[in-house]
Amino acid sequence: MILSRLRIRNFRCYKDEIAFDFDDITAFVGKNDVGKSTIMDALDVFLNDSALDKNDASKDGDAKDLTIICEFSRLPKQAIVDEDVPTSFEEEHLLNESGRLEIHKTYSGHTASPKCTGIAAFALHPTAEGASDLLQLKNTDLKKRAKELSADLSKVDQKVNAQLRKAIRDVVCKVAGDLKLKPTMVPLTDENAKKAWDGIKIYIPFFALFKSDRASTDQDPEAQDPLRMAVREAIKQREKELDALTAHIKGEVQRIADRTLEMIKEMDPSLAQQLNPEVTNKRWDSLFNVSISGDNNIPINKRGSGVKRLVLLNFFRAKAEQGVKDRTESTVIYGIEEPETSQHPHNQRLLVAALLDLATSNQVIITTHTPMLARTLPDKCLRYIHLDADRSRKVMVGGNDTNRLFSKTLGVLPDNSIKLFIGVEGRYDILFLKHIAKMIRASGTNVLNLEKLELDGDIIFFPLGGSSLALWTSRLEPLNKPEFHLYDRDTHPPMPAKYQVQADEVNLRQGCVAIITGKREMENYLHYEAINEAYEQHGMNIRLTTQFGDFDDVPDLVAQAVYVASGNTTSWAALDDDKRNKKISKVKHNLSAWAAPMMNMQRLNQIDTNGDVLRWFQEMGRLGNV
Repeated sequence: MILSRLRIRNFRCYKDEIAFDFDDITAFVGKNDVGKSTIMDALDVFLNDSALDKNDASKDGDAKDLTIICEFSRLPKQAIVDEDVPTSFEEEHLLNESGRLEIHKTYSGHTASPKCTGIAAFALHPTAEGASDLLQLKNTDLKKRAKELSADLSKVDQKVNAQLRKAIRDVVCKVAGDLKLKPTMVPLTDENAKKAWDGIKIYIPFFALFKSDRASTDQDPEAQDPLRMAVREAIKQREKELDALTAHIKGEVQRIADRTLEMIKEMDPSLAQQLNPEVTNKRWDSLFNVSISGDNNIPINKRGSGVKRLVLLNFFRAKAEQGVKDRTESTVIYGIEEPETSQHPHNQRLLVAALLDLATSNQVIITTHTPMLARTLPDKCLRYIHLDADRSRKVMVGGNDTNRLFSKTLGVLPDNSIKLFIGVEGRYDILFLKHIAKMIRASGTNVLNLEKLELDGDIIFFPLGGSSLALWTSRLEPLNKPEFHLYDRDTHPPMPAKYQVQADEVNLRQGCVAIITGKREMENYLHYEAINEAYEQHGMNIRLTTQFGDFDDVPDLVAQAVYVASGNTTSWAALDDDKRNKKISKVKHNLSAWAAPMMNMQRLNQIDTNGDVLRWFQEMGRLGNV
């Protein structure tokens, strides 16, 4: 499950409801005090139940209607809702008209210590009489309802609420003609629905927030949070077991209390008629204290702020490796405010690479004032928060007009040391080029050390993305810096290459070269043996036996091979487009991150008989004079 949209109203600077859409990695850009941190805090309140205070309600809005709404997609096929038997959000009619799980939380912003006053799912839900309130009914009430409606329970396990609800819906639909589905607020804080919300929460992503304005103390949260997050995530993975343990303890306490009452009554019935123990328990994560020390047992948080942020960076990298394998339930959203804080430009470049890698397995949300971070991401991942003259705010997605505001607000470059811009279509292509350059250099051929040059600030990679090729041309032309553009051909000859027009325009500019791949795309330059070895190292035998054709869709074909090797019985064609695209995107990452390092010159020469790849690097070196 991933976060697709956040909506907030009457929270701090956002009086009127405003919506923010999220990608796998999303960057919020804007001037100081425009409301970027408020987005992060709203997610922390919603996803982590963090506390609000009396100043969080919008001063000019309705404090009683302080509301945070999250919409989630990529939902699990099955979910445990109010018991241990699986059902689904779709079957329980908990999805909105867009097929998303949309949860509304409302808070008492008018009080000194605001509390959550209501949780509801806004869904296309039954309104037909007898079927509208089923989530609120306990097992005994469901059986009573089923009996009243003469529902067929012959094949129903009457201990299972989900089966009872389905039987009731079936009979209501039969009698009334349909369930009269309408957009409805479905309360999740009333009666049995509280158990349903407890079940839903297991699938809600965990939010790890790393703020920029933290005090440097011995227990600085900036260093503590990654470890605390690991504790919370570990606890979340065992949440059902811990809930069962809590219930067992409360049950045992109640059993002893009941036995004590029996003994009291044996002695003197007038002493007590009932004993109701009240068991309170602390949050599980509060039971664990964590700390980290470095050389000579010096606490990391006693080091410089830049070192502390690098600890954070490498924590991200470790989590990225762990997150490669699919999660079975909840995912993690990393929210990082101004990740460039206290970092040298060299470390900022490291940070960008780590965040992009992290976003292949989790969601990443950042706020930034640094051009380097903003320009490294595709347009669709950028969000510019614009403050109008009347103090109202609007969110603009990256694109031609929005990026002009980026340039005006942030500028295009942090320094003038850049020797060469290298533009490719996507961030996975950057990984591919770095690994292939490293392999070629190891073979004794002198080509650019792309990784070192990038870290030293001599070259800048930028992912062009098809929709923004022309924009990047206009962005970079005034800088009068050498540019090397590499576009996938995509089309089979004799058709013109997909971006032939854009390449021709770049080639007309002095000091700029645009090359189009001779094959369909970069992945077609990977030898099948390298792909096999890459997956074998990660525990999977996909058994490719022949080389792909120059215009085969390699990521799609490898994704199908991985799917079959994983033991799936459903056919590839039966998957919906979203699931197929997600698997293909993951394979594109793996081909660049795993398979490219498995290449060697023998394999490259076999697959690239025209010497395309070497010419790319030779042209880069000539242009940048590096």
